Amino acid sequence: TGFVFNPSTGDSFSVNPIGLEILRKLKENEQFDKIKEHILTTYSTDSDTVEKDFYDFTKMLEQLQLTESDAR
Repeated sequence: TGFVFNPSTGDSFSVNPIGLEILRKLKENEQFDKIKEHILTTYSTDSDTVEKDFYDFTKMLEQLQLTESDAR
């Protein structure tokens, strides 16, 4: 649904549809190249934008302690 909850802190967050897709793919242990290809074929964007936004997003997840390990 786009709702992300951190049970250890009680914090909750919401993500947009693309963020939700990335979260689902990370949960399925998909690698960056496969996620990037999916985003490029599904949305009107370019490779550089996907790469920058993906790494910004996963860094934010790490800073908010929403990942168990490095998502990349």
